[in-house]
Amino acid sequence: MANFFERKKKELNIELNEVQKKAVLQTEGPLLLLACPGSGKTTTMIMRIGYLIEEKGIQPNRIKAITFSKASARDMTERFGRFFPRSTLVDFSTIHSLAFTIARTYLNKIGTTYELIEGNGRGKQPINKHFLLKGLYKEVLHEECTDDELGSLSTFISSIKNKMIPLEKWEELDGPIDKAGRIALKYEQYKTRTNGHLLLDFDDMLTIAVGAFKEDEELAALFRNRYDYLLTDESQDTSLVQHKIVEHLVAHHSNLCVVADDDQSIYTWRGAEPDYLLDFKKVYPDAHVLMMERNYRSSKEIVELTAQFIKRNKKRYPKEMQTENSAVGPIGIRQLEDPKRQLEYVTYELLGETNLKEVAILFRNNSSSTMFVNELHRRGIPFYMKDADDKFFSHWIVEDVLNFMRLSFNTERKDIFAKLIMKMNLFISRNMLTQFENTKTKGNVFDAFIQTVDLRDNQIKKLKEYKEVYAKIPEMRPDQVIRMIRYELEYENSLKSRAEKFGFRIESLLGILDTLEGIASQLRTMVEFANRLKELEQAVQNAKFNPSENAVTLSTFHSAKGLEFRRVFMIDLLNGIIPSEEDEGNEAALEEARRLFYVGMTRAKEKLELLSYSKSDGKPKEDSKFLNEVRGLLMKPGHAENNRKPVRIIATEIPLNPNGIDDSDELTVGTVVKHRVFGCGEIIKCEGNEVHIQFDKMEKRLDLEILLSKRLLEKVAI
Repeated sequence: MANFFERKKKELNIELNEVQKKAVLQTEGPLLLLACPGSGKTTTMIMRIGYLIEEKGIQPNRIKAITFSKASARDMTERFGRFFPRSTLVDFSTIHSLAFTIARTYLNKIGTTYELIEGNGRGKQPINKHFLLKGLYKEVLHEECTDDELGSLSTFISSIKNKMIPLEKWEELDGPIDKAGRIALKYEQYKTRTNGHLLLDFDDMLTIAVGAFKEDEELAALFRNRYDYLLTDESQDTSLVQHKIVEHLVAHHSNLCVVADDDQSIYTWRGAEPDYLLDFKKVYPDAHVLMMERNYRSSKEIVELTAQFIKRNKKRYPKEMQTENSAVGPIGIRQLEDPKRQLEYVTYELLGETNLKEVAILFRNNSSSTMFVNELHRRGIPFYMKDADDKFFSHWIVEDVLNFMRLSFNTERKDIFAKLIMKMNLFISRNMLTQFENTKTKGNVFDAFIQTVDLRDNQIKKLKEYKEVYAKIPEMRPDQVIRMIRYELEYENSLKSRAEKFGFRIESLLGILDTLEGIASQLRTMVEFANRLKELEQAVQNAKFNPSENAVTLSTFHSAKGLEFRRVFMIDLLNGIIPSEEDEGNEAALEEARRLFYVGMTRAKEKLELLSYSKSDGKPKEDSKFLNEVRGLLMKPGHAENNRKPVRIIATEIPLNPNGIDDSDELTVGTVVKHRVFGCGEIIKCEGNEVHIQFDKMEKRLDLEILLSKRLLEKVAI
């Protein structure tokens, strides 16, 4: 046994600690391996598999490793190939991939055809899951479904399947939107309406696999006998139905290694069952439990802080995360004046960074990223969007604002007016709108509506006032227009009514308007504003799929799990965001929010900065209770840059390059310059307040004032 570890130390320069070695050697029976952040769990799993093959003579095809995502499966496959190049590859896959294999085998056996409605499903008439849900939403609620509602509904349906809630109970379930249970039931009925043919979403693969094991003993035996050893990674995010699949597969031998961290369970809203880990010995009475408590990732300060912070949760295994890493510097806590100051602080700090790929900006809600996207793009700081998608630019509120603006260019556009009239806080009925649309009237839409529809006096008064507002709009800057839309056209009041009716979080909706106003404040015309939104949408797509090699990462706390960075900014740390109002009202949800905060903090290797602000849009804001918990843990002098007062941002926080250009006359077309972040490039255009520079394969449009005031460019001798 010692020979294996000595051999791998010589071959790979990998030396395991004592707990990691125990995890490798404990091959028989169930093992729960609780791995703290940065504790080397992936290396331990790979070494355990290699030990089974090289020392115990197990055939690689008799070992199954289940990962959390396709990316994890690819990473572990690649790493196993490097560690054990002479071995046949082990089967690493997601639980959904394994479940699909089981479900497909079962359906083929019973002669049932199927069609996938998520991913790349094919068929004569392919049906998309989201398209189907939109139709059912409208059928039940007689309203159009927004992207937010669609996402919530889809997650709700996924959650109840993963929790294995019986179909007959669906209709009575409370959901994120009105009558969510009824819509979910209709969705299932539609998918199974054709005898002998099923429409399948990703979660159906799981439920069908479990059902197949119960109904077909021959098939259950086939898959039980396929593997002698199973390993599951990130098991704290595994749902009940997924756990049941694993239970079936190890029923005969119980050779199961479950790698998890109950302190990083952050997906219960999607159906994950962290309590399953706490009850692991009830399912597997003979299980061994090992705790990998040594953190190799983070500084002494970060490890000590986060280890104490997570102990405030009650439902967890008692662990003592520790490290032998040295102290690097204090945790930074800053309360800025407002979101703009927070944005400025982070941006100026990034301008002082040369290795941006080692820096991350983390947040709870994707909406927090948009102002950063705008500012980073404007200043030419490369960024990478970690999350799968950011629907900000296609959000219905963005479309509403653009429609309000479009109407100002031609107030005779009935088609645009018809989209807006229900959102002007006029309490217009759909029948009244239909009457207007069917009437052949021309001219100003406000006058036409008054003439063709039977209205109350107060409605007529408001429409006349709105007409006067529209007479002013064409001469205004876009940020002024947005404020008029919000307050004088009463769009904000309409949003509040809609939020109350449909259960939206009004803070999130108003946050979108704040962001749009922030983007618009830098522009002169509504056309420039519309073009800027398109430009930013394209920039986000590029940042997702074709990012610069040296780019700062923007990510939600959820999507950052598993990643690590030298420096981490956690932003928007406010009550109402983390924890949210919903979290505050539920102890289990509050503990999950604390775990999410913990995940964010433990991404940092050396420098962790926790940021909040004292007001937004003139209204006071409260720091996150978690931020205050951290303050309490760092009360000892010198342990934190604990600045509760607003921090004034000044240019001297970043050392100026003494050779940097500070005179615009030196920035001429054809001049070769060196940028602090992008390296060498040639100036190809100077236009207004922008300088266009060609850097290798990319062209950047940079802000002239920032370039000069921060001396970000210097001439390069040719």
